[in-house]
This record gives sequence, C-alpha cells and structure tokens, in this order.
Amino acid sequence: MGSSAIKRMRILMTVQAYYPFQDRGGPVFKVRALSRCLANRSHLVKVLTADLGFTEGWRNGLEIERCPWGWRAEESGVEAIYLSTLGHYRALTLNPRVVGFCGASLGQFDLVHFYGLYDLLGPAVSYFCRRQGIPYVIEPMGMYRPIDRSFQLKHLWHRSLGGSFWRHAQQIVATSEMEQRELLEDGVPAEKLALRYNGIESDDFENLPPRGGFRTQWRIPSEEPVILFLGRLIPRKGADLLIRAFARALADGGWLIVAGPEGEPGIRAELENCARESGVASRVVFTGPLYGRDKLSTLADSDLFVLPSRYENFANAAAEAIACGVPVIVTESCGICSLVEGRAGLVVAPEVAPLAGAIRRLIDDRSLYLQLKTGCGAVAEELRWERLAQKMEDCYAAALKGNNGIH
Repeated sequence: MGSSAIKRMRILMTVQAYYPFQDRGGPVFKVRALSRCLANRSHLVKVLTADLGFTEGWRNGLEIERCPWGWRAEESGVEAIYLSTLGHYRALTLNPRVVGFCGASLGQFDLVHFYGLYDLLGPAVSYFCRRQGIPYVIEPMGMYRPIDRSFQLKHLWHRSLGGSFWRHAQQIVATSEMEQRELLEDGVPAEKLALRYNGIESDDFENLPPRGGFRTQWRIPSEEPVILFLGRLIPRKGADLLIRAFARALADGGWLIVAGPEGEPGIRAELENCARESGVASRVVFTGPLYGRDKLSTLADSDLFVLPSRYENFANAAAEAIACGVPVIVTESCGICSLVEGRAGLVVAPEVAPLAGAIRRLIDDRSLYLQLKTGCGAVAEELRWERLAQKMEDCYAAALKGNNGIH
C-alpha cells in the first residue's frame, strides 16, 4: 500500500524509557524523533512510558505537569504520558496506573507501536489491545534473542507474559537486514516482517559547531588524529577491544575519546585500567555522557568514529557520525554494516587486530579516507527520518489491514 493512500492515524507509542531520560540509550532518541516526524505528517501521536524519576536535573528543560496517570508533557505536537512508577528492577518498572490509562484512553487509538521487550508495560497494554480489538506493531530493537544478561528470566518472559504479546502482533519491525534474518530464522513469518532502518534528524546536523572547540577543551593538539567511541559503556559495545586496538594502531600519537554513560557499575574503572595496561592512558579521554551541542562538538572534532560492538541491531551513534561527515569503522556484528561498507566506512570483525588494521588504514590512506568521507552524504540521506516515516506508515497500514479484531 503506497504512502499516498494513507490517511491520518491515531498512534500510541509505548516504550519503557523516553526523553528526557537520555542515559537509557538510543531508543529514547529514536522514539522521540519518529514520533515528531509522524506528527509533522499530520498523524496524532502519543507516547506512553514510565516515570524513571523526574528531578529538576532530569527534566532537561521539559515542562511537565501532573495528570491522572502520573505526569504529562507536550513537545513538538507529541504528548507524552509518564506513568507513575511503584517499583523497579534494573530497567523493568511496575506501573499500576497503566490499567486505568488503558481503560480510559486506549480506545482513542487506531493502533499501538511497542518498542522493546522484557518489560511489564508492553504485555500489559497489549492485553487491553487484544480485548478491544486494537492492532499493534512490535519493534524488538534487537532484543528478541537474549544477549546481555538474565537469560533465564528472559526465556521465562517469552514463555509467560511475552508469549501472547509477541504472537498477536500484526507486524514486527526489524531495523536492519541482520535483525531481519535473525527473526526469520527464529520463525517470524515473512509477511509479518517490515524492514525500517533507524534514522537521523537531519536538521540536527546541518549547523555543526566550528571545529576546534572540543580539542581546545581537552587540550588535544589540532594536528593529532582523534578516534571517537560514543555509546553506553557496557561490555557488548566493545570499548575494551577499541582501547587495545587503538594502542596497537597509534602507539606514538593520536587520541581516543570514550564518551557515554556508564551502563553497568564499575565498567568505566575497568576500561580506564585497560587503557593503563595498554600504555595509552594519557591519550584516552573519558568524557562521560554527551548530549546536544556537546555531542555535536565532539563529532565535529573527530577524524574517525569506531563502534567495535560484539552485537548491535543497528548502531544509532554510527549513523550520527555519518551525518556529521565522519567516516566510521563498525563490526560485522552491527546492523548498519550493510549501509557502511565501502560507502561511509569499513566493516571488520569484532577483534583487536582487524580493528587496529582498519584504524591504521584510514589514517594512512588519505585517498580512501576522503572517498568515504564524501560517501557519508548519500548514506545520511537514506537515513533521514522524513524518508523512513513513509516506510513506517506503510507498516501501520498493513497492520490495520490485517487486523482481525482479536479480543
């Protein structure tokens, strides 16, 4: 069904973490960007999420007010409802007011789009969707195969709460060809699968800060190459591999920036120790999390972006680097690799030697570097949310068309 035939839809986005809780990673930015883009295309979009602990510091300029379900905020035409949280364990929260919200408000929507797995919010809302005959779409965000921790609990989730939730989805959204293959291998019918990459908000990258600000702040010489890692500090992201690869590739000069929130307690200390053991501690900068103009300033001053992830269903930070014209090195375990190879960067195995070789190659081969830097523009154009929103509309139309009014 072509996008030209799609009418205005009323869409509820349901996600465990949402803006302004930016430390929860890429999904926060993705849901916000897609919601705003769909609202700009005349759809009614509301976000249902959990209150992860509003404080003055965590509001980030967002104006919030009380509502029957907890808190509400409106931004760029998108209303967000933050359900009161009674308790939590890691990323999982208990939000009893979801029952009242679904009873009072769920019937206002044509469909629901769920992001992620392994929480209580998705199964709860999907139960009311089935009772009221409202179709829904699930975007697992690389979570369908348990990868990080709590494997037994996640398998239990699939066998209990997650069973009906997953089985009755009208459409499943994969964000890369890699994730699409995995879902097909795990038995998802091809007709249920939709492929839609994660996007970038092109306006955010049109006016980058002038080059030099970040280097001045951290006293990095202008002539030395800067390698950037940007992401949550968790073992799966492979920052330890990059530190060792950096030490091998640039033993006598160059700087490595490790930017991002600590996703697991103690991991930053482990990475700092890795830098000391590798003999490069004086040239490795740990900035902590970077957002907004601070992040853009860092990207503007970087020569290479490297994501050595052991598994990544897409790689939002790599897409942002590409949007800034920074060539990237990603592993074959990153979903974005199909867009990167030979166009905006290099793809290697998630191992120290190949990573070091790729870094050295792009530092030494100026012609190749400039070719990939030039290629960033075309890749960034493919990843504009304005284009990807059309694919999302087609996915929603297929969900509405295929809905059998399951109760």
